[in-house]
Amino acid sequence: MDPLTHTLVGLSLAETRLKHTTPLARTTMILGANLPDVDVVAHLISLDVALGFRRGLTHGVLAMIVLPWLLTGGILLFDRFIRRQHLPDVPPAKFDALLRLAYIAVLTHPFLDWLNTYGVRLLMPFDNRWFYGDSVFIVDPWFWLLSGTAAVLSNTKSRLSTVSWILLGTILTLVVTRAAIVPMLGKVLWCFGVSLIASLRIWGGLQHQMNRVATFALTAAVLYAVTMFAITQLTRWSVEHWLKTRGLSPQQIMASPVPVNPFVRDVIVSSAGQYHFLRVNWLASKTIRINGRSISRKEPDSLIEAALQAPHVQGLRVWMRLPSYQVEELSDGYKVTIRDIRYSRNNATGIGTEIVELDRYLNIR
Repeated sequence: MDPLTHTLVGLSLAETRLKHTTPLARTTMILGANLPDVDVVAHLISLDVALGFRRGLTHGVLAMIVLPWLLTGGILLFDRFIRRQHLPDVPPAKFDALLRLAYIAVLTHPFLDWLNTYGVRLLMPFDNRWFYGDSVFIVDPWFWLLSGTAAVLSNTKSRLSTVSWILLGTILTLVVTRAAIVPMLGKVLWCFGVSLIASLRIWGGLQHQMNRVATFALTAAVLYAVTMFAITQLTRWSVEHWLKTRGLSPQQIMASPVPVNPFVRDVIVSSAGQYHFLRVNWLASKTIRINGRSISRKEPDSLIEAALQAPHVQGLRVWMRLPSYQVEELSDGYKVTIRDIRYSRNNATGIGTEIVELDRYLNIR
């Protein structure tokens, strides 16, 4: 998920009485909820390195054991040498409480990342396998609203914090309402949700019940994620049955969530030699329909295998889930376009697309 979602979840968790367990609890929850994304530094090298490295080592089972200890140690050092040096009369942070909070916060991160189609390698460094929940779009406004309710209501006590939240809410509202892919109903519901949070804050009647508000909002977020997962599974089962009634045997079905609308899935079906695209809308009269022309699913031959040895596609090789290869013969060699169909279809470029040029002897140029 996006960094804002991770941050809002950490803030909301802190409001469920957890911030009262020890000094610096809220800071620990926010940092812990984002800590596995320290691997974002891989982008400083290249996008391909980031594809091969991100959501791996710092998101795997070993990191889930080690990172909370590192975070707790860092918080305790800050508490001792900075915070209490300036405020000597404040109570010290508690090691055991900080460690528990760090574990809770850090563990939320891979769960949220697992929910989308990008995937996460939960067993790293022992197993490089990717896991996909295919349930929630990587940027989900409803998660923002649910996880942000308690965060906004409890952190708008000063003029600066209030202005900051208003600015953030305005930016997010512009993003949601101006996006062409967001249906009108989604835009209306988003504006209603933002207005409701603002009205609750102006009213102020819930300010002394933040623990209940946060617990309710996080419970609703979990139920939303569970429901989205159930819809994805139902979609996969329905598509599989729909294909079998037409004499098709799919090798793989990916039901991808779409922005804002929880009742729609973009479906990619991998069969022998082809990728087929369907759209499933559980609110439409015709639930399943074809969504674009099929794409050839070429298996790697010696030419493609040579292209896959190129240094600038090694991260892409690790990350690819639904690979597609297009070979174009040139006057003095070949151009091989490598795509992951999840995010790059037909002639689209961007994430999941790389081009490798080979000479006539299949040497990389």
